[in-house]
Amino acid sequence: MAKLTSFSKFLLTLGIVGGLYFAGSYFFKNTQAGKELRDKAKTESSDTAADGNTISVGVVTWGGYAGGQYWNKGFDANTESRFYKDYGFKVNFKILDDPTASRNAWKNDEVQLLWATVESLPTEMPGLAEYDPVVVFQADWSRGGDAIVARRGINAVADLRGKKIAVAEMSPSHSFLIWLLNAGGMTVKDAEIVGVPSPVEAAEAFKAGNVDAAVVWSPFDEECVQKVPGARILQSTRNASNIIADVFIAKRKWVEANREKVQQLYEGWMKGAAEINSSNAAKQEAATILADAFDGFTKDDAMKAIDNVRLCTHGDNVNFFGLNRGGYKGVTGEELYTRMTKEYRNIGVIQTGDVVPPFTKTAWFSAVERTSLSGPSHAAEGQKAFTGLSESEAKSKEAVATKRVSISFRSGEFLLDDNAKYIVDNEMVPIAKTFGNSRIRVEGNTDNVGNRASNVALSKKRAQAVVDYLVSQYGMPRNRFIVIGNGPDKPVADNGTDDGKGKNRRTDFELVEE
Repeated sequence: MAKLTSFSKFLLTLGIVGGLYFAGSYFFKNTQAGKELRDKAKTESSDTAADGNTISVGVVTWGGYAGGQYWNKGFDANTESRFYKDYGFKVNFKILDDPTASRNAWKNDEVQLLWATVESLPTEMPGLAEYDPVVVFQADWSRGGDAIVARRGINAVADLRGKKIAVAEMSPSHSFLIWLLNAGGMTVKDAEIVGVPSPVEAAEAFKAGNVDAAVVWSPFDEECVQKVPGARILQSTRNASNIIADVFIAKRKWVEANREKVQQLYEGWMKGAAEINSSNAAKQEAATILADAFDGFTKDDAMKAIDNVRLCTHGDNVNFFGLNRGGYKGVTGEELYTRMTKEYRNIGVIQTGDVVPPFTKTAWFSAVERTSLSGPSHAAEGQKAFTGLSESEAKSKEAVATKRVSISFRSGEFLLDDNAKYIVDNEMVPIAKTFGNSRIRVEGNTDNVGNRASNVALSKKRAQAVVDYLVSQYGMPRNRFIVIGNGPDKPVADNGTDDGKGKNRRTDFELVEE
């Protein structure tokens, strides 16, 4: 047998090593087992990275956190991160789509900051009480990322009465549904709620024909409309613009011990959001980062995910935490948190003995208060600009939701007294603020007593008085409102009884299609 030379042995060894390398590379890249091992190694690497100089952030597959991920130059802790270059610490993003697993990871200190939404947070507070969670900052508003799809024949919220609606209970989807039904003068008790684990299952139930409507995520809303003949998107957070607010929570003990890092994390994140909001090149870079991190996402998918949110700026956070002393009258985190605590108690999700601390105790104001960012890109979002409508256009707009409110006027008068203003403040204003991108029609109505022409004119003056109050007191755009005087022409009850006449002397508050 011929003896191998040293060079031959070297070539043989090189061939074996090369073969093993290419075989291993194929295994890890092209087999399920290899992918699982790679993901496990990545997770263990991330866990190791979560040292005293690395902040781990738990997120979901969602476009609203792009500001931080863009500033970090990706999801993994790395030295190219602008967090690292500007502040000296690393940031690691972990995708935790399962709510239970994400909460467990946070409890076990695998992540220090965790995704949440402020309007559904009250349902979680009793179970998280021992960890003393605080809201650190707001990342985004959902602006089209959540939607309610409905089958043929359901054209308005009123049509949902008695219908089956699939929804992930105690989630942002649930909160959205509660608000929309309220805008139509209804509650969840007026429909048949079908609880499902997530909006994905809600979409599946709708496509299977098991329910009449479902609260889903984008892009499943478009998929439902495509696959179910006659289906439509009844409403989305593109119009219901200030209901679902994505925030990050952390343990109070941890933020107090890392006050400076938390403020710097917030500052960098806000700079990233501002760049994406003001630069298409930055948005493209952010979309690439998201597409690389999210399974099955193309860059176009990632761009849509970013477009379906309002990435919040420092100015938005100042407003959200109620720190704007200049008279901000929009939706605050405290308003949403307080309102939904009450709503979830009313339907029994939050039990009588459950303790939900007030927002002032839950919010950690320090990061926002200690940050100073100025300039147009860091300013708060302005109100949507509405164009004026002709009378015929105003009357022809289809109503999505109608809430009937009884406002007592003295006979023949149209000015709002303090009691009338109180009713407007409590029954109309919350809907007008949370559905901030929706046009609103205010219709005055009377009973049939007296001259019809006089009643029509009086009812319009009364509707106009409501609009004037909303504009002057809350700074809402005048062109947003449509003012109609119906007089006695649209009764909802029998004018032959005092009770019926009382019901007909009402003001209809409607969200209408653009």
